[in-house]
Amino acid sequence: MSVDAFAVLAEPSRRRILDTLRRAECSVGELVDTLELSQPAVSKHLRVLREAGFVSCRTVAQHRIYRLDLRRLRAVDDWLAPYRRMWETHLDALERHLDKE
Repeated sequence: MSVDAFAVLAEPSRRRILDTLRRAECSVGELVDTLELSQPAVSKHLRVLREAGFVSCRTVAQHRIYRLDLRRLRAVDDWLAPYRRMWETHLDALERHLDKE
């Protein structure tokens, strides 16, 4: 079953987790400390992100270390690319118009 990437990303705490993992791999405890969320909340969001393919984890001793899985983020970026190009075209046209004024 495919998970709707945008539904997963709509949750602000999940985006904060992704932003934190963008800088470095983290354990659940490090995410709890950094984000000031409860451990159960962080674990719940990490499970959703992992099941959706946005993060992966490895086990070191008794800790799970989480990191971004860029494949799913690339798929979102690929889907957004035509819309980004559309906006760039419109912004370029606006810039040309303002330069003429």
